[in-house]
Amino acid sequence: MDKNAVKKYAVWARKELLSRVAQKAQRYGITETEMVDAGADSVNGKVLSVEEMQQRRALIAQINEKGYQQVMEEVAYTWFNRFSALRFMEVNGYLPSHVRVFTDENNAFKPQILAEALHLELDKLDKDKVYALKETEQTEELYKYLLIVQCNALNSILPGMFQTIADYTELLLPDNLLREGSVIEQMISQIPEDNWQDAVQIIGWLYQYYNSEKKDEVFAALKKNVKITKENIPAATQLFTPDWIVRYTVENSLGRMWVEGHPDTKTQLLPTPEEQAAYTAGNRDPEDTKWHYYLEEAQQEPQVQAQLSEISKQYADLTPEQIKVIDPCCGSGHILAYLFDVLMQIYENYGYTPRDAVTSILQNNLYGLDIDDRAAQLAYFAVMMKAVRYDKRFLKRKDEDGEPDVPQPHVYAIQESNYLEKADVEFFCNGKPSLTDAMHTILTQLYDAKEYGSILTITPQDWDALYARFDEVADESSFHRESIRKNLLPLVQVAQTLAQKYDVVVTNPPYMGASNMNSDLSEYVKKYYPDSKSDLFAVFIEVCSRMAKQNGYQAMITQHAWMFLSSFEKLREKMMLTETVSMAHLGARAFEEIGGEVVQTTSFVRVRTHIDNYKGVYCRLIEPTTQQGKEDMFLACENRYIANQDNFAKIPGSPVAYWVSENWFRVFESSPGMRDIAVLKKGTSTGDNQRFIRQWQEVEYNDIFLVAHTPEEAESSEKKWFPINEGGERRKWYGNRFDIVNWKSDGAEMKALATKLNHGGHWSRYIINPDRFFTESIGWSAISSSRISARYIGYGFAFSSAAMEAFERDLKYLLALINSVVADDILKLLAPTINFGVEQVGRIPVIINRKELVEETTDKNINLSKVDWDSFETSWDFTRHPFIKAITKYPHQMDVGNIYLAECYDIWAGECEERFEKLKANEEELNRIFIDIYGLQDELTPEVEDKDVTVRKADLGRDVRSFISYAVGCMFGRYSPTFDGLAYAGGTWDDGKYNIYKPDADGIIPICDDEYFEDDMMGRFVEFVRVVYGDSSLEDNLRFVANALGGKGQPKEVIRNYFLNDFYTDHCKIYQKRPIYWLFDSGKKNGFKCLIYMHRYQPDTIARIRTDYVHEQQARYRTAIEDLEKQVAAATSTSERVKLTKQLNKVQAQDTELHQYEEKVHALADQMIKIDLDDGVKHNYEIFKDVLAKIK
Repeated sequence: MDKNAVKKYAVWARKELLSRVAQKAQRYGITETEMVDAGADSVNGKVLSVEEMQQRRALIAQINEKGYQQVMEEVAYTWFNRFSALRFMEVNGYLPSHVRVFTDENNAFKPQILAEALHLELDKLDKDKVYALKETEQTEELYKYLLIVQCNALNSILPGMFQTIADYTELLLPDNLLREGSVIEQMISQIPEDNWQDAVQIIGWLYQYYNSEKKDEVFAALKKNVKITKENIPAATQLFTPDWIVRYTVENSLGRMWVEGHPDTKTQLLPTPEEQAAYTAGNRDPEDTKWHYYLEEAQQEPQVQAQLSEISKQYADLTPEQIKVIDPCCGSGHILAYLFDVLMQIYENYGYTPRDAVTSILQNNLYGLDIDDRAAQLAYFAVMMKAVRYDKRFLKRKDEDGEPDVPQPHVYAIQESNYLEKADVEFFCNGKPSLTDAMHTILTQLYDAKEYGSILTITPQDWDALYARFDEVADESSFHRESIRKNLLPLVQVAQTLAQKYDVVVTNPPYMGASNMNSDLSEYVKKYYPDSKSDLFAVFIEVCSRMAKQNGYQAMITQHAWMFLSSFEKLREKMMLTETVSMAHLGARAFEEIGGEVVQTTSFVRVRTHIDNYKGVYCRLIEPTTQQGKEDMFLACENRYIANQDNFAKIPGSPVAYWVSENWFRVFESSPGMRDIAVLKKGTSTGDNQRFIRQWQEVEYNDIFLVAHTPEEAESSEKKWFPINEGGERRKWYGNRFDIVNWKSDGAEMKALATKLNHGGHWSRYIINPDRFFTESIGWSAISSSRISARYIGYGFAFSSAAMEAFERDLKYLLALINSVVADDILKLLAPTINFGVEQVGRIPVIINRKELVEETTDKNINLSKVDWDSFETSWDFTRHPFIKAITKYPHQMDVGNIYLAECYDIWAGECEERFEKLKANEEELNRIFIDIYGLQDELTPEVEDKDVTVRKADLGRDVRSFISYAVGCMFGRYSPTFDGLAYAGGTWDDGKYNIYKPDADGIIPICDDEYFEDDMMGRFVEFVRVVYGDSSLEDNLRFVANALGGKGQPKEVIRNYFLNDFYTDHCKIYQKRPIYWLFDSGKKNGFKCLIYMHRYQPDTIARIRTDYVHEQQARYRTAIEDLEKQVAAATSTSERVKLTKQLNKVQAQDTELHQYEEKVHALADQMIKIDLDDGVKHNYEIFKDVLAKIK
């Protein structure tokens, strides 16, 4: 199937139909903002027929009830459904008339129905009207008429898809359907004809893609805190289930129930080993109906097998017509269609003819529900097309009077009782108390039913009595009759479907977190499903279990969070009362339409009984990163586990730990958790990070207190800023020390805000665990993109809600354990959603042994990681760049006055390699120790991959860029090549720190594309390299830098271009979009650029930029323009003139750009603006945004 073509068409078709339907509504005086009176007999100069007036009134009534947008959506998708259904039927030869509606026999867009119009035999076709339209050559009108008649003719046999079109839907049928580019023409031309051969696939994907933009709109609104309404639940939650997962769930529930009770049928229904091997290898016959995704039951203990045998006897008593199956969230019908296939196999195996089997399946076996009318229509259609596939004359069945008599399936859209006419209900009940009570209960329980869908609990009623009354009403002559059939009967059908029990329940339920639910739905699930309220998929786990009979099967695909998260612990306890027969644990990317790690799923089959020591089969398919890869692993029988779910309770929180060994269960039973050894705490919420959190480089360095050991010491320092652990990227042992927090006067300002946010209540609702601030700790990020990585925090830090920390006991031992393969292995179980909260990490079992050796190795790892962290200028303990350190560190290797940067880099690269290998070896040694302590030699290996070692190896491009950044810092006086650490970051300037290289006097450094200023950035960089490394090596050193940067041209040209085009992007990246050097930039023509250091900013800085640099540059441009104009005039050759003209145009463009820029600079310069560094870069940069480069 060409899914790209299907998607392109469906997305476009929705927009096109919405537009065309709205145009038709406008023609009848109806828009979103105004409507001509409902009783009007003419609109926009058009006199309405009686039929049009009725349809228009019905349309206005619907808009008043549901809203304009909702009605337009409904009409658009109704026509989309009908077009899709007609196309499917004509391609497959299922139309009773055997006349194609959209194409001719060669699939050309020449509707056969037009050519055969005079010979059609369609119910209620007005031949006179056909003749008249033919005669007057009103082809478009004739086609619309035939299309509507064809749909109405199909109503008698497919009423669930083709409702009678004598309403406003007909009124809004788009015009010009025969034109090139119409919805119908595009459907024919864009989607290959053979794509329509598979009902479920094409129908399901059309539904998903039609909804895709609507889904995007709903999720975009969620970001603005707009909750999902009942109208938008289908679009937000619809997801087409991959075919192989559907087969797995159905074969191992319905299929298993049948073969367990009828084992002699296995040879006909299950593949032979040879057939399975061929299928797995990709040799697949389209006609093959064997159950290739069926899992044989695990080998059981004798006492377990004895109980299973008793249950099998119950299954053996079942005849096919007794089996009831349901998909309560059926979507477009993928699962229902395969349930139909398997039921057909069961019936045929039992001896039924295809005709009788089809009839029985529709009448006795198959049930489906969906909250979305459109999805239910498509599911109904998919099931009916399955029936036609097995019985070619299915749609031609007649009763003894020759009237259509086509069996209808129990596939329904959830209906609401909100808008019923009281008189209809009273007439139906006919004064009988039993009917009155039953209808009162049903109508009460189905009020606002589309808000809740299949999670509603419906009280069982005397359904036979209710249907008997419907039969009576059908025979009565009453104006209530049609309304009761249309409005009341569907409610009773839905109620019965929800109330009864099933042998097999299979579904892929909606996934919707509690935070996205609207208030009504949220309150309902809190009240009736408190153990699963966190997500709708979990609620459906409970619902489907309730729907299943004792010893019945429940098969689902859900997110896998219920298996592990503490919020679902009570749900897991309930689920342990039934047995997991099998599971395909899919992880991320099981749906090819969803990328990333967000949606991680599992598919499982459960039986509603409990047998002690029962063993289930679990397929761990989380490693493959594609839908196909997971299917291939399943078929290859790889990564399969046999597990007794009773063991799960041995682990705190009872996670579904099917892959865990007996060793691990032993460890959990005999060892305390980490929370029993140390004190684990979650960090605080500031209430306003933008106000209270900064990166340390943003403020004046002297206002930061780095060495507090207690809250009391921090308060007595009278400082404002203190380090705060904000989690950060994956890094082990040491690092991620970027952020500081305003905790002046023991957090007085933050506490005041917290009190306000708590409406005058105590601040501790928001600010938690401040008594642990600044005390010794280890910490890790609360959420990671992969594995956990813990760091030694030490003293002096507060910690935020993005970070978790441990205090008091055995910290370095625990740090080593958390960073080991042992903890990594167990956290795959305790924290599979990569959420490493206190609860998850606190459950890691701790065995303390060989403590001295572990802590000694941990100290080495901390020191190695600290040296690495401090080698880069984003560390507050950074001293000098490694290329500078190399000079003093290895003086015997250097020729003073003739030092080569290449040699300095080689020294640095050697240090990095040695540090990396030492850390890797230490980590592997710690792994060996912990594997030995925990007795996991047969399960884990100590090796550490290079990608998991979180100190950096040398990187020529990165490290040369960092050297350039350091040089710029020296130009501004932030650093000095002969002074360790920060030379100036606010406070008092000290000239004594700058003895061999003097910083720029005014702290303004222009960046030019030519040598306009002697002290521009390029000139100063050359001077820095010369002063530090010597004259004789200067050219070699510049060449080394240029080669590392890449690019074409001479070294100085390459370096100049880097300053001009890429330096600032790199700077913003290094400082996480909080640059400390600010780029004044006139625009894309590079008319003017200069850099300042924000810590040296003064109120007159911009005035000096204007007078000393901008005006100077403007003068240079004027001179250059005059010279170039003379040269162009004097040019003797065409090529020379072209070259000079190009240069002239460039300079003129720069001059024009700079003129406009000067006006902006002038406006700011006159204001003499002061800034407060404590306000942070984001705030201060915004003040000057009109003259500064955008931060990217």
